[in-house]
Amino acid sequence: MLRSLSLTAIENDDTNPAQAKNRLRRLNKTNGNFLAACNARRHPAGLGGPEQQSACTRTFGKAYPRRNTTKEELADMRWIAVLPLALLMGAPSSVESAVPVEHSIVYFEEGRFAGWPANNGAWSWGNEIVVGFTLGYYKAAPSGHPIAPDRPSVPRQARSLDGGESWKIETPSYLEESGQERAPAQLEISIDFTHPDFAARFRNNLFYYSYDRCRTWHGPFTLPDFGRKGLLARTDYIVNSKHDLMAFIATEKDEGGEGWPCCIRTTDGGRTWNLVGWIGEQPGPGGYAIMPSTLRLSENALLSIIRLRGVKEGKRQWWIEGHLSPDNGRSWYRLAEPTINNHGNPPHMIRLRDGRIVLTYGYREKPYGIRAVISSDQGKTWGEEIVLRDDGGEWDLGYPRTVQRLDGKCATVYYFNDGKRKERYIACTIWDPGKPRVREAGK
Repeated sequence: MLRSLSLTAIENDDTNPAQAKNRLRRLNKTNGNFLAACNARRHPAGLGGPEQQSACTRTFGKAYPRRNTTKEELADMRWIAVLPLALLMGAPSSVESAVPVEHSIVYFEEGRFAGWPANNGAWSWGNEIVVGFTLGYYKAAPSGHPIAPDRPSVPRQARSLDGGESWKIETPSYLEESGQERAPAQLEISIDFTHPDFAARFRNNLFYYSYDRCRTWHGPFTLPDFGRKGLLARTDYIVNSKHDLMAFIATEKDEGGEGWPCCIRTTDGGRTWNLVGWIGEQPGPGGYAIMPSTLRLSENALLSIIRLRGVKEGKRQWWIEGHLSPDNGRSWYRLAEPTINNHGNPPHMIRLRDGRIVLTYGYREKPYGIRAVISSDQGKTWGEEIVLRDDGGEWDLGYPRTVQRLDGKCATVYYFNDGKRKERYIACTIWDPGKPRVREAGK
């Protein structure tokens, strides 16, 4: 049975809210960056034995009840899980009033389909931003994406030197003059992941790297298959040191098709890769878990938000949810929050310079658009949903990537349709995430 936990959950025999609140404060002071508990009985087979389980319990405390535990079961188990945010901060509204935003078009061409930045990646160095996307031809379709299957689709990248105010479209250097991608090569020299102008790109079973801010790409190079039928990688990675990098990808399921996410790692500059751990349980028939977006919380802890499809409450649904690893990717535990029913769009997280975490995603239900939430406490809780825009013409939009500019504002790039024109295009929203909320002394 898959179990979940909340970063704000605590074991508590008391039912007095004041006592519970005081205990939370004490635990927060004791445990440092975040509160968590690990279900020591739930480890992927072969990826975390008794030693890791004991370390997990020592670090984070006892196991927490699964997400679907009833109130009666909670009472029997004498748990208080997920203290209401209203107890700590006052009840927020479900959607925050609009923040000041500035929308612009990165790429638009009549008769074309430009989409899916999340399938390609985004990188930034101060106010220099590079974002990849797929360029095809528009063709009306009764369902699915209106992109012509009988005409070529090619990767492109857009570069901004002024924080997303203006853009120039480029052809990635890994394409031949014919427009075809060059054949995979064998990586002979270890990659320096700490190079100041380093960027990496992951796509399916291939990876690439650049030392000049995406102007020149080396590769592609082939990833091992890790015993799976196929890989479904997109760009999501964490640099640990000069030759040490973790990537978070998805593989095909046992029966084939999308997808099951995992953490992989190289410690020799990309020459060899190892499977570290699976993120969550393998989805059942018709379901998928794909397109992770991952941040480091501490020396050993990782937070990953995953895109999912499955059956909940007897209905087929699409949502994003959080997973925590306390041991650098070896084991993962589903979190009670965030869980956002965004109707089928990948998440993207960044850490702001002030330490807060921003999560952006497309919203594929009326009103169609782009949204965000912010956490000020290492992902324990998330603030009100921020509507960056809600003027989408239909569901086919999103796949955002967000970076922070030198002035502190965020630039979120995504694909969009506005109902005024049939084409899909790449757009950018520049918005201000505000300042961290300052709590009063003693609260």
